[in-house]
Amino acid sequence: MIQAIGLTSDPRKDLPPAVDDVSFEARAGRVTALLGGPGAGKTTVLRLMLELQRGRGVTYFRGRPLHRIAHPSREVGVLLGDVPGHPARTVRGHLRMLCAAAGVPARRADEVLEVVGLVSLRDERLSTLSRGMDRRLGLACALLTDPHTLVLDDPTSGLSTREKRWMHGMLRAHVAHGGTVLLTTPDPKEAARTADQVVTLERGRVVADQEAADFARTRLRPRVAVRTPHAPRLATLLTKEARATHRSVEVVRESGNRLSVYGSTCADVGETAFRNGIPVHQLADEVGDMGPRASTTADRSADEARADVAPQRKAAVSRPEGSREQAATRARSGGPTRTTGTGTATSSATESATSSTASAPVRKRRQRSATAPGTEARTPQARSGDRQRTEPEAEASDTTPRRRAAEAPSAELDALPELPPPISVRPAPSPLRPLRYELRRAAGVGTGFVTCGAVLLVSAITAVLLARVGHTPRPRLMAGWPQQLPLPPAALGAGLLGALAFGDEFRHPALAADRGTVPRRLGLLAAKLLVTTATALLLAVLTLGCDIEMLYLVYGRELAEVPSDWLSLTASWFGLVVGCAWAGVLAAGLFRSTTAGLAAVVAVPVAVVPVVQKVVEGPSVRTAAGFPLRIRELLLNQWPFGGERYVEAAARLIAQPVGGALTLSLAALLGAFLFTTLRGKVR
Repeated sequence: MIQAIGLTSDPRKDLPPAVDDVSFEARAGRVTALLGGPGAGKTTVLRLMLELQRGRGVTYFRGRPLHRIAHPSREVGVLLGDVPGHPARTVRGHLRMLCAAAGVPARRADEVLEVVGLVSLRDERLSTLSRGMDRRLGLACALLTDPHTLVLDDPTSGLSTREKRWMHGMLRAHVAHGGTVLLTTPDPKEAARTADQVVTLERGRVVADQEAADFARTRLRPRVAVRTPHAPRLATLLTKEARATHRSVEVVRESGNRLSVYGSTCADVGETAFRNGIPVHQLADEVGDMGPRASTTADRSADEARADVAPQRKAAVSRPEGSREQAATRARSGGPTRTTGTGTATSSATESATSSTASAPVRKRRQRSATAPGTEARTPQARSGDRQRTEPEAEASDTTPRRRAAEAPSAELDALPELPPPISVRPAPSPLRPLRYELRRAAGVGTGFVTCGAVLLVSAITAVLLARVGHTPRPRLMAGWPQQLPLPPAALGAGLLGALAFGDEFRHPALAADRGTVPRRLGLLAAKLLVTTATALLLAVLTLGCDIEMLYLVYGRELAEVPSDWLSLTASWFGLVVGCAWAGVLAAGLFRSTTAGLAAVVAVPVAVVPVVQKVVEGPSVRTAAGFPLRIRELLLNQWPFGGERYVEAAARLIAQPVGGALTLSLAALLGAFLFTTLRGKVR
């Protein structure tokens, strides 16, 4: 159950708040729709509920606010807009990364892919998915952790009629097991047809909170849809009769030979056409929109369905063959939303029958596994309901082969697969969970590999050219570090990898539902620093190896000899590369941008070093002359087993201008990062 109390967004400048004192309830086992046009505040309400946007008010998910839930992604499944994933990541890789973040087994990704019909597309990149497949993947991400509540922002936007029917069937199957679904939609007919409760928003305020039947009766306009080759003549006759009998009847000419008659009934329109000898090809009661101009939706839906058939068939390949006959029965029972009686009642009954037929296999499967941990036994009423829902499946087996063959493509598209199996045992919290997530995130795209390859190539070419020109010390020659550059290519590459570690989190916020738009968890920071450190060290070693090998191949053994003070040089080299990588991670996490992270790395030798040198060399009454010597006398002679050599190497690294400036920058960035993290927790 969701309880939203007093949600109010922060106003911007002199503008009123986008959402003002919104309160409503979304009960379990029901689909609740937030209805409103563009700018009504639907998305803002969801973001306030999920604590992704600052404002006032509180939202309780089964009695607890989101920040009080240890693992929010296990309680609430979220779909806001497109799938927030890197375009180069595969479908299966994206789900496995989210599995690592949520602490669920990796096999869960394959189970959810089978449910949403994306098994055949699991190796496709996210950038190649169509709109319908992207919606399926978004639902898969929401169902990945087996949440109790689903919060979806306009999940059927841009989908064809068949894809919309599939999506609503999946949501009905979820609420059939006691779950809660909250979705937004701008279409009043869709809200009345698919939801149990409709909350209407206008200009950021709640103007109505009604049951679906009451909403359809009071907020929508019923009409009579007429199709006749003599539409102008019939419209004129209906208008004259309405004036003669003093009735309020509105006749609207639609495209083609169709009419929409408001304020009349099928019987009255049919009698008028019969008395005047006008043939009628269609006569049906419908539920219209809030105005008379809403009759072309069916034509647009048909065009969308034809345009989206190809990608849907591609995704339907992975579905079980045995469900085609059941899907054909659903397609025949579902039909269009136009009815010969009250449009709302018949449409609701159709949706209920469709969702009940779709969820019957799931109920049977969970009944068999009632003794498993974390599941509940089915009641006798539910079991009797399962037996009743199997009757349409028996009727489907009597379908003639010709009709079955004609409806096979439609059945494949309308098939509603089972929900993923419940997660009966939750793994205990592990400190390795952020590390697994970061490893799958970094290895799931080729950006890091391409960056490392480019760094090695540029560094090797630079080393060869510097050796040819001459006048370059051997340590800088092996690092491929010209005197004109503030940092070597390896340090710049490590800084870029560090900036990408946090920059991608803000460009593609896969952790938004669990950690908010600013993923500043200390565990996540430690995992990113650890993975970045290992990557930077590997890049530093490979750079030295490639440069030395290239120098040996081109110029012989003379330039490839290891210097005598290799220990301190290696420590300085590793410290420089790792320090640049850390600066990239901290700056990108602090400023929420990859560019800012890389700029912070470059700013260390360009801006920080001159400032530090100016401060140290400036005039003063007293100087720190002999400070390094006193530190050496105090510390280095007290280390056993020759440990003073390593301490001396670290002291030399820090004493260098770049090393000292880098140390100061890292300390400042880390302090700012921790300050913003703690401030966010206090708020």
